[in-house]
Amino acid sequence: MIIGRLLAGIGIGISSALVPLYISEISPTEIRGALGTINQLFICIGILAALVAGLPLAQNPAWWRTMFGISIVPSILLALGMAVSPESPRWLFQQGKISQAEAAIKKLYGKEKVTEVMYDLKASGQGSNEPDANWFDLFSKRYWKVVSVGAALFLLQQLAGINAVVYYSTSVFRSAGIASDVAASALVGAANVFGTMIASSLMDKQGRKSLLITSFSGMAASMLLLSLSFTWKALAPYSGTLAVVGTVLYVLSFALGAGPVPALLLPEIFASRIRAKAVALSMGMHWVSNFFIGLYFLSVVNKFGISTVYLGFASVCALAVLYIAGNVVETKGRSLEEIERELSPPS
Repeated sequence: MIIGRLLAGIGIGISSALVPLYISEISPTEIRGALGTINQLFICIGILAALVAGLPLAQNPAWWRTMFGISIVPSILLALGMAVSPESPRWLFQQGKISQAEAAIKKLYGKEKVTEVMYDLKASGQGSNEPDANWFDLFSKRYWKVVSVGAALFLLQQLAGINAVVYYSTSVFRSAGIASDVAASALVGAANVFGTMIASSLMDKQGRKSLLITSFSGMAASMLLLSLSFTWKALAPYSGTLAVVGTVLYVLSFALGAGPVPALLLPEIFASRIRAKAVALSMGMHWVSNFFIGLYFLSVVNKFGISTVYLGFASVCALAVLYIAGNVVETKGRSLEEIERELSPPS
């Protein structure tokens, strides 16, 4: 069991960094945001499907073996699908494989787009003699600002309390009279899916930065409502209902921006020569902070109380709004090459 979970964790860790990177590099500029959000949408749908797949456990305790067996199917489908998918033309061009890059562009966008995309790649300087960056280059003056933004977005995403809310949602729903843990989790999962669907339709219209600000603002308000529902005596008769409403609104707000945008934005703002390592570093920040929140959340709640912890999450969300307003650039409607020329000009 431990070995299996270790292997699954390695696979998830690799794919969580590679998938948004790959989608960003192969997507046409005008729909890059929507395609990146669709990735997050199907992750949410997968989580919801996994929750539904657990329903037979109530009648059949041995069902967990079948559940693990079912997960083989999407793994095989992903492997087969990627086997016939084109390599990233940007990566091929960077490696000097010009003819293969042109073939990938033709397969992705059609023959008529080959000249235009190749021109953009050449204009961006990706064909320069600059070697791939090493890990120390990420902390150089040239790249540190964008790398710090990437790491900060994932740190803020986790410190804003999303996993804590999900972990604690079943207890919140029990206080409102919803006895089924599966039903409570399914409600949270459905809210996540619905919010991500809205985000996918808005990503290329409203832009990444505005969705992030709206998302964290909604999360801050929801966390404040959750905190008050546990402490304000005037709200005591409605505390259970308000806690459920606050939880659902929080998850909806998260799905609008804080959930899908960081993984989409990072490959957009990182220069091609640091993109892979910088995305890996940022995703590492995501999983490390996720791990510590999962490890210490209940201990902190027991020491300070759930209301105080939720108030702390609300403060993080408010700080995130200020940070994003001052440090995140809008990438909507701009090619990766345009963004790179602005944020990481050649040294």
